[in-house]
Amino acid sequence: MNDVYISLGSNMGDKAETLKQAVQMLQSNPEVDVANTSSIYETDPVGYTDQDLFLNMVVHVHTTLSALQMLEVCQGIEQELKRERLIRWGPRTIDLDILLYNHDNIETEKLIVPHERMHERAFVLVPLLEVTPNLYSPRTRESYQKMLQKIGRGGVRQWKNRSSLDF
Repeated sequence: MNDVYISLGSNMGDKAETLKQAVQMLQSNPEVDVANTSSIYETDPVGYTDQDLFLNMVVHVHTTLSALQMLEVCQGIEQELKRERLIRWGPRTIDLDILLYNHDNIETEKLIVPHERMHERAFVLVPLLEVTPNLYSPRTRESYQKMLQKIGRGGVRQWKNRSSLDF
């Protein structure tokens, strides 16, 4: 069984409903078991800032799928939920990114794990560490807690506590 952490984000349409549907679609896959979810966080946009606030969360799943198969599942969910991304780092209906796959370092044309910019993004690290506080980078062996301390939690606010999610 493989441990996978996936970041979900949305800032177009009914953002909360889109996140809920994405989690349910992950869970409905017979090869995927959603073990835990973070709270949902409202986050300021990064990069291209002239856009709506995002809702972000992280899910921890157990799966028998390979990393590339898991990527295909995530991309299939994005397509089914009619993902739109008009500008790099711009508005999107849904985004699913594989952050970690076991403690593997993966670098292919299609997939880089750990996610190459996660250590720079509080909107990823805050919900990730809520799910599993003691994670560390398989690449650098530095704890994600230390990385979060370096960049701070700015622009990330809890929007809905995970205990009140109805996924």
